[in-house]
Amino acid sequence: MEKRKDTKGRLLRDNEYQKADGRYEFRYNDQTGKRQSVYSWRLVDTDHTPSGKRECESLRKMEQAIRRDLEDGIIFQRDVRLNNLWDKYISQRTELKKSTSDNYKYLYNKFVRDEIGYQNISGIKYSAMRNFFNTLIVDRGFKPNTIKNIYKLIHPVFELAIRDGYIRLNPLDGIMTDLKKGRDWTTEKRHALTEQQQSIFFSYVANHSTFKEWLPLLTCLIGTGCRIGEMLGLRWQDIDWQNGTISINHNLTYRYTDTGHYEFHVTSTKTQSGVRDIPMFENVRNALIQQRKSQVENGGCKDTIDGYSNFIWQNESGNLQNPFAVNRALDKIIKTYNTEETDRAEREHREAVLLPHFSCHNLRHTFCTRLCENERDIKIIQEIMGHADISTTMDIYNESNLDRKKASFARLEGLIKIS
Repeated sequence: MEKRKDTKGRLLRDNEYQKADGRYEFRYNDQTGKRQSVYSWRLVDTDHTPSGKRECESLRKMEQAIRRDLEDGIIFQRDVRLNNLWDKYISQRTELKKSTSDNYKYLYNKFVRDEIGYQNISGIKYSAMRNFFNTLIVDRGFKPNTIKNIYKLIHPVFELAIRDGYIRLNPLDGIMTDLKKGRDWTTEKRHALTEQQQSIFFSYVANHSTFKEWLPLLTCLIGTGCRIGEMLGLRWQDIDWQNGTISINHNLTYRYTDTGHYEFHVTSTKTQSGVRDIPMFENVRNALIQQRKSQVENGGCKDTIDGYSNFIWQNESGNLQNPFAVNRALDKIIKTYNTEETDRAEREHREAVLLPHFSCHNLRHTFCTRLCENERDIKIIQEIMGHADISTTMDIYNESNLDRKKASFARLEGLIKIS
């Protein structure tokens, strides 16, 4: 049988062909037995691409990759997109809380689905993913935590693609290390309010004609160390007036769902350790009594969420208070105080004592810090805070202890003779 040759007189291997237009073709059967073909203008790497034609890999290089894929059981399917595998992956995560699943879907749909999700899974390489993350960081100003969250969303999808035989390597492996190079990748640390800042803030709220309506809720947040979802989900039956304790046994979430709207849902606490009883300080007890009187006068919360009702905190319309509204209120209070304080300081020719920007979670951190400053039993602090990992408690305790050491040395400055 006469050997086939190309137009340059080179012998063609089995299943290699040259088309009338000069293109080379390699034919093979895929994993399912279906006939497939790939094409290239170049037979080997040293060939030049004809003028006006698109650059591509040589046919022999394609053959090598195809044979390797066939040997390793890698399946090439043009209709397997990243979006397809993501939808499959998230549907299999049945252990996730609905709120967590909704949050994952929101992040993926907002930042990934229309950006790279439409691409074929086998065609997404490291360089494409590096460019995707660089765009988020440089052009859109994403913070490290958001980048890490998006990475955690899609890395396991590529792992699924490897297990299902669509790709050999995960294009995200090692990418976080490379992204950190040459960048300040330190996550902004959450700080507690100082005692002075705490005193200024609560005094300002208590004496402000508009903002004082927020005082009972803010007092309970800083006086219990509750997460915002735990606090807003509290019902009156969770308050044990006789024993002076608050039962934390569920969590209220307010998240964007696949319905296209934000919705309230009641879930279990963040961790099993989150189920706990918190003793009431007198200020907290009085704040709850004040809130109870307000509800008697104005009516209680009208909402029932997943079978839960009789909620303690509601907005002016009688509906459940949401965490975004509380954080917006904090932002407004702080900005208003700082503006007024700046004006006063200018009139009085002194330096202004300003408040830092902080959120509800900073109030939780502040409570934990005050606890660490006055309580030496780490286990009690961990249980009150509902920390699943004691290392979280220890981090705050050690930071608080360092502040105490600095304060102690400041007092001792000049009293201890060194030289």
